[in-house]
Amino acid sequence: MATPFSKDDFRRIGLGLAAAVVMAAAGGAIVFATLQLQAAAKKSQAVAQAKRQEIQGRLARARDEELEIKSKIARYNELSGRGIIGDEMRLDWVEQIRAIKTARKLYDIQYEIAPQEAIGAAILPGASANFDFLASTMQMKMKLLHEEDLLNFLSDLRASAQAYLRVRRCDVERLPKAGGDSPGVPPQLAADCSIDWITIRERKGA
Repeated sequence: MATPFSKDDFRRIGLGLAAAVVMAAAGGAIVFATLQLQAAAKKSQAVAQAKRQEIQGRLARARDEELEIKSKIARYNELSGRGIIGDEMRLDWVEQIRAIKTARKLYDIQYEIAPQEAIGAAILPGASANFDFLASTMQMKMKLLHEEDLLNFLSDLRASAQAYLRVRRCDVERLPKAGGDSPGVPPQLAADCSIDWITIRERKGA
């Protein structure tokens, strides 16, 4: 025969259920709080990572800008050292042509240098908008024993000239054979060239 539940039994059961409910609620709250802490930690980590990436990006850009500035300074010093930046030096150009002609034992060289004119900055690599680019065009005619004489002359001129040289054109044609008993070896070719002597002048207030 089953024993009937007393009021004390119901009270104990009620207390047990209440305790279970309280424990379940506390456990849920702990789980919820843990999830919230994990989400906050992930968000904080993401923010910290984003800041690190931003700082790294700034450092990379700063390094790139530093390298670019150093490159421009080196380019400026190179051009300045070659005499390309500043006023043109025509007397030096004439002396350089004479010296190369003598050293290479070249035939007659005739040339005329036109007045200086402004040109676009795109002609010279690494150009800056703070400078004016000027060119004096030289029309040159010279007699050659062979084509290498012209190539050597232009190479020597580029290496020594206090200007940036741009060869706009060079036409080479064979000369008719000289008649008679001419002393020495006569020239075989004639070259007709147009060459720009380019210099750079810094703009005032740039």
